[in-house]
Amino acid sequence: MYRIFIVEDDHQLARLLEEHLIRFGHQISSVTQWDRVYEECLAYDPHLVLMDVNLPRYDGYYWCRQIRRVSTCPIIFLSAREGKMDQVMALENGADDYMTKPFDYELVTAKINSQLRRAYGTYAISGAERTLTVAGLLLDSERLQLSLDERRVELSLTECRILEELMRRQEQVVSRDRLLEKIWDDQVFVDDNTLNVYVTRVRKKLAALEITDAIQTVRGIGYRLTPTWESLT
Repeated sequence: MYRIFIVEDDHQLARLLEEHLIRFGHQISSVTQWDRVYEECLAYDPHLVLMDVNLPRYDGYYWCRQIRRVSTCPIIFLSAREGKMDQVMALENGADDYMTKPFDYELVTAKINSQLRRAYGTYAISGAERTLTVAGLLLDSERLQLSLDERRVELSLTECRILEELMRRQEQVVSRDRLLEKIWDDQVFVDDNTLNVYVTRVRKKLAALEITDAIQTVRGIGYRLTPTWESLT
């Protein structure tokens, strides 16, 4: 049984989502005070968050950033905004997926289950796979952290998945299809630009460790990780 936190100001839609997800055995809580979304989410400690963009007081992008300060749980945006930049903004601010309204409830359920399996279930990282090291760069998949010497950055689950695949196959080209297959179960529904956004986010995390040009784009095929850094240890 998983805890799902709904941040949606359309009360009828929130109620319908609650009723639908309860049938699948999930525990559901919806926000009650729009100036305390962060505090309510922190108190509920959800396994997954469903987030609208247009909200009272602050928008969903703001609350997504606040939640990301303390949690790496999957966050799925459900929004009437259909523009590509809206989806990019959601991903840039820490979301794991984005769906436009109106949506099919079965598809929402499939995406929720996919994210839950990735984070906690069938496809969660096993004990033997929790750490990877390439030229001193350490990926801790359990803590969702990437470190080099004394420097450390926090990762989202999706960022961690991408780095895991690239690090396991360093110096090899990893195809876009393989990355999509490893990261999303329902890759047929993923906009191709989504992967571009996540790779850009991974590059920014590497840059925070003073690692540049490590992820190379192989046009028309995929990406390759080449150690361009030096460890002090």
